[in-house]
Amino acid sequence: MLITIRVPVSIRISRPEELPKLREFMEDNNLKLNKSEIARQMNIDRRTVSKYLNGFEKSATRNKSSKMDPYYETIKELLSSQTQVFSFRTVLYQYLCDNYGLTIPRPTFYHYIQNTKEFDQYFKYHGCSAASEPVIRYETAPGKQAQLDWKESINFVLKDTGEVVTVNVMVLILGHSRMRIYRPAINMTQETLLHLLTESFEMLGGVPEEIVTDNMKTVMDTARGKRGGGTINKRFAAFAKDFGFTVKPCMASTPQTKGKVESQMKYLEEIRAYSGMLNLVELYELIGRINRRVNNTICQGTGRIPILDFEKEKGSLQPLPNESVRNQYRISTEKVKVNTAGMISISGSQYSVPPRYIGQTVEYQMHDAHAYVYFNTELIAVHELSEKKLNYDPAHYEAVLTERFPAMSADDVSKFAADNLKILGGIYSNE
Repeated sequence: MLITIRVPVSIRISRPEELPKLREFMEDNNLKLNKSEIARQMNIDRRTVSKYLNGFEKSATRNKSSKMDPYYETIKELLSSQTQVFSFRTVLYQYLCDNYGLTIPRPTFYHYIQNTKEFDQYFKYHGCSAASEPVIRYETAPGKQAQLDWKESINFVLKDTGEVVTVNVMVLILGHSRMRIYRPAINMTQETLLHLLTESFEMLGGVPEEIVTDNMKTVMDTARGKRGGGTINKRFAAFAKDFGFTVKPCMASTPQTKGKVESQMKYLEEIRAYSGMLNLVELYELIGRINRRVNNTICQGTGRIPILDFEKEKGSLQPLPNESVRNQYRISTEKVKVNTAGMISISGSQYSVPPRYIGQTVEYQMHDAHAYVYFNTELIAVHELSEKKLNYDPAHYEAVLTERFPAMSADDVSKFAADNLKILGGIYSNE
């Protein structure tokens, strides 16, 4: 005899993820599922019920779109460049803000880069490693100290000519306020260093009591070691005496001694992001913009804004020596009038300036094998010194053509300029 006993059972299903248990129970008891009724009771779609009954498991992580997704192709193109280099994520972030109008918060950007494998791998490969030596933090009184160093040998491709130039940036930072001065140069000769320091002290409006520096050859004849104090170069020692500061060389191979200035070098990595995108004048302007930005941004070390702290510190700086003393260390400046062709004459050769300065009187300095042309202290042109009679910057020549032939397209102007400059170079070259 077969006796069937029906036992009332209640099963509570509160989430779609629990539906596989219901299916198992119904199959064990040879019962038929009513998917439509389940969908109504759980207030979900019937297809969703079928999906979960068939074993669907929800992913632990959501494939959520990011606000950074529209920038994916742009970032991919930038990081694939043959000339531009982004050593830090912060450099790429700033580049996107300045050139593509990025307004997304920095943490969101960093999270996106870290979670996009190909971008994360790029920064692991190109990124600069952090120092492993422990650093002792210390602060200095207002006007007490500045630290000096160079950001050296930045290879930069010029946009107009494709020429590769090596750019160096002198960095001077006041120890108390963290006010920075960035001064670019093609070389790092002592003449250039003394000139840039003179200009930097004038920009600060005073001189600190001491300058901490490494054992660069333009400052030290003999490096300071563990047992010896080193020998300061006579020319630099005379400069220090005239300006009233003491030279404090670091011990060799101890960059952490001047950690304040060393930490500034990462900001200047932004220069590499513009390689191939700027000419030399525009590069110098970029360095000026970076300088102004970091002086107006909260310093991580102090939690304060350098330019505001400097307003309090500058009264503690020593006064500048008189102008006749300063002029001994300044590279000489000459005045010259721009002719109707937009050229100035230097040592028998002519060099171009932007055509808007035609008829104006400008100043120029010659150092590190280049001529630097200024108008009211603004750098307007840089030329490599040459024996050619005519030396045109292609951008200046194109600007003249655009003014004289406004109907010409930009492509026609570029082609016409390139063709003519080749001819002019051939005619007026002394080679």
